Parts: sequence; structure tokens; C-alpha cells
Amino acid sequence: MSRLIDELNRAAKVVPPPIGFRASRQATVGPRLRLVAGLAGVEGADRAMIGGADAVLLHLPKSLGVKALQKMAGNLPEIPWGCWLEDAAAEKLKALVEAGADFVALAPSGQVAAAPQDDKTGKILQVDTSLEDSLIRAVNDLPVDAVLAAGADGATWESLMRLQRLANLLAKPLLVTVPSGVTADELRRLWEAGVDGVVWEAAGPEGRLKELRQAVEAFPPRSRKKEHAEAILPHLSAAPGAPPEEEEEGDDGDGDE
Repeated sequence: MSRLIDELNRAAKVVPPPIGFRASRQATVGPRLRLVAGLAGVEGADRAMIGGADAVLLHLPKSLGVKALQKMAGNLPEIPWGCWLEDAAAEKLKALVEAGADFVALAPSGQVAAAPQDDKTGKILQVDTSLEDSLIRAVNDLPVDAVLAAGADGATWESLMRLQRLANLLAKPLLVTVPSGVTADELRRLWEAGVDGVVWEAAGPEGRLKELRQAVEAFPPRSRKKEHAEAILPHLSAAPGAPPEEEEEGDDGDGDE
């Protein structure tokens, strides 16, 4: 399985608090919000800029050749990386997988046949938070591993409500895009709303992502589990039977003569 998807699945779990006075070491490491550095191109793949990231998501130019792609992959740190798959060229997809891409982000308008067919490459589908409930639930049955909501960073109440709704309806890990100026308090609100990872625009000052990483690691566990809404169907049951009639007291055998 994809390393990033595996980490997102860990983030989606809720670890119960330890029982007793001796807390295990594993319990203190519980799930946390994953930070993915979003880079606009290969020239932005700066190790100092993305230090502290759990993964890297690249926007690759269509003109990028296979050799340049392999060179770029070699310059990245030893963390999972992936790309926005905006064109359906099978050649480039094959080159991505061979270069070591851990996951791809799929546009909703993309061709299904263009997505990776193997189980090792993670597939993240971008969705619009304005989709109706039935379409969001349908994503749970699609052959994708996670969902990305772009343009909904939870900065407004409406945006936060949409993300909360999305997290409640999805049974898959949820990522959202956030601007470079996002604060630790904003990330905490997203974490509490059910977001499992964020794609941070790596355009901020050097070391900013490390600061966010330290803040994220100090977040307490989510106060509640994700609530996946399900359709409630009417339950049909047999109509209650009429109450049994009381037996009339019979004659004692002494009839009228």
C-alpha cells in the first residue's frame, strides 16, 4: 500500500486514553494531522522549504520529460511524494510509478482508465464540498484511497461546515488544501472537524513547516470519532394484533329449567 495512504489511515483512527497510571509509549504517539507540502514545480523542491513535511505533492508541467522527472525524484527527501495527474498520458503515468511516486491526485474530470491500476500507488480523488450527499457517499465505493477537498480551508464558518459534512459522510481519509499563512489554531479546527491531512502551499518562509509540525504534534487526540452518516430506511413491522378478548365467564352448568 501507499506509504502516505497508510499514514492517513493511521491519522483517521482514534486512540483511547491509556488506563492506569502508567501510560504506554505507544499511546503517546497517537494519530495526528499529516502535513503534505504542495510544490508548484520541480524547481521548488527545496529540502529546507519542505522540512517537516510527511509527504510532497507536486504540480508537474506537462512538458516535463522522463529523465527530468527521475532527476527530480532523486532530489526529494526520503518521504512519500506524488503528483497531480492532470493529463492522461499513460507514458507519464508509467514514468511516475517507475520514478517512485507513492501516490497521485486525480481530477474529478479525469479518465478512470488513466488512474494507476496497481495497489501500491495511492489514488486521491479531488472532490467539491458542494456535492450532494448521495455523490459523496458514492465515493466510498469507488476504487480510490483518499479524498482531497481543494479550496475549502475552514477559514469561514460555511467552509468549516462543509468540511465537517464531508468528513461525516466519507469512510476514507480526508485531505484539504491550506494556504501558506495557515495558523496552528486553524489546523487544530480542521483536525477536530475530521480532516486527516492538509496540503500546505510551500511558499512560506523557510522553517515555517517545521513550526507547524511542532504545533500539530502537540494537538490532543480528537475528542470524538468520525460519524459516518448513513441512510435511515423506514422499518416495516407487522401491525400489532388486537388484544385478546377476555373470556366471558361461562355458566357453572346450572342452566335454567
